[in-house]
Amino acid sequence: MSFHSSSSATATRLRLAAFVAVPVLALSVACAGGDGTSGTKGHEAIADVPATKDTSAAPAASESTKGTPSTGPGKSAFYDAQMTFVRCMRAKGGYKDYPDPKLSGHIDWTKVSEIGSQPGRNEGIKAGKDNVCADELQAVMAAEPKRDQQKAYESMLAHAQCMRDNGLTGFTNPVMSGGNVTPGGDPNPGSPSFDPSSPAYKKAREACKSKLLDGLDGMQ
Repeated sequence: MSFHSSSSATATRLRLAAFVAVPVLALSVACAGGDGTSGTKGHEAIADVPATKDTSAAPAASESTKGTPSTGPGKSAFYDAQMTFVRCMRAKGGYKDYPDPKLSGHIDWTKVSEIGSQPGRNEGIKAGKDNVCADELQAVMAAEPKRDQQKAYESMLAHAQCMRDNGLTGFTNPVMSGGNVTPGGDPNPGSPSFDPSSPAYKKAREACKSKLLDGLDGMQ
């Protein structure tokens, strides 16, 4: 499966879950909720934590704030989970140059694709060598904000048409089923018809990248 033929919401979760079980080249994790889903640059340094903290003058927490988490689910949690995954890919996954996520928290699939197209660098590009970062990838999928599936479908449909208009005549349309969208792309992922490293494919991808919503660029 190539980078661009892999998933969105529930469909994306299924594609990524399958990927975690068997390493393949493509999805543009990328993932999320049952009714539809899809930074500031991450920093490697971790701030020092004081050994002790004087809390004698600190006001007692009010009943209204007790137990309230400092950060709730959403893009911030998504970005943090994505950065944890990226750090794993750099430290243990075999990709020291794995890129930071975008400000939205989504992986920059253009950069990941460039890395994966280099000779001998396909294996493990999605979850690290031997799926060593699979747990971190699952955490990313769990934290990803929900996406409007109809909008995702329309975006991928426009992208598929653009790819065909730019020479990839066999590029398939996405499919909407049960309220979830399954990405289109290579008609035969098991034995790819398209070569993502070819000049023709790269040219088409560049011409059509604006058709895809943020976070969908690795899905088909």
